[in-house]
Amino acid sequence: MESGIDSKSKGEKGTILVTNDDGIQAPGLNALVSVLVSTHRFNVLVCAPQLEMSAVSHSITWRQPLRVEKVEMDGATAFKASGTPADCASLGVSSVLFPSVPDLVISGINQGSNCGYHTVYSGTTAGAREAFLNGVPAISISYDCYGGLSFEEFEKMLRVEAGSKTKMNYEYEAAAKACLPIISGIIAEIKNNTYPQGCFLNMDLPKDVANHKGYKVTKQGKSMMKIRWKQITSHGQPSEIEHHLLFRRQLSGCQVDIDDSDHKSLQEGYISITPLGILTHPDKDCKAYFEDWLPNLIQQHQSHNPLLD
Repeated sequence: MESGIDSKSKGEKGTILVTNDDGIQAPGLNALVSVLVSTHRFNVLVCAPQLEMSAVSHSITWRQPLRVEKVEMDGATAFKASGTPADCASLGVSSVLFPSVPDLVISGINQGSNCGYHTVYSGTTAGAREAFLNGVPAISISYDCYGGLSFEEFEKMLRVEAGSKTKMNYEYEAAAKACLPIISGIIAEIKNNTYPQGCFLNMDLPKDVANHKGYKVTKQGKSMMKIRWKQITSHGQPSEIEHHLLFRRQLSGCQVDIDDSDHKSLQEGYISITPLGILTHPDKDCKAYFEDWLPNLIQQHQSHNPLLD
């Protein structure tokens, strides 16, 4: 499929497709769409999962058809779909759901950050990655609204936000507005055919986004949540059921980067902008190790097994 870079003339509005993994009703997506529409500079399209699809990574729907339904969203042409973020991005850039390929795909704004190794699990990142696989420039955007909270505080914050819609929308509106310079700049580069096609971008916004320290190009680090498993019953107590066992994931800590990375910059209050490819390359020392290890291994086996000669 042709890239969306060449699908529009320079004089037209940029066309942006928005997707996410938090679902069509998520405040981050709706705030982003509202801010984009309010600028009157973009044609805004939406194709997002009908339900929350957090941490589904790059899974796709293969054996069943997608059920797609049009939804009302002021200033935008919007659909919800029964699939994953990658499904929604793929369908949205296919020229089947919409009449043309968008110039840019934005996946977000996600509820919670996506730095380091979390991009492997992230449905938000997968939405942008899928667009990139189809030759369309893309950004995944996440908001670190729970930065610095313990697991217990995190659960409590979810309950508080559920009953505080106005505050929640204000925070996401500020996050969306902070993204506008980057989005507008990318659209301009796409129109000029000067935007690089060898990567997509992963943006993370700090918790105090209204007072961020600026925009910083970063590298993907190795930060990630440490998870343990606890055996439970349906009532949350240790399981003594004979016929089946129940286990639940629990947060047990966090691996953080000490060098300059996306996570470190985010914690310092910067808006982190990280170019990503399809795959994360292994460390250089790993490649050197196996380049030395493999010939020695084969030589050792051949000396003990003449059938391998």
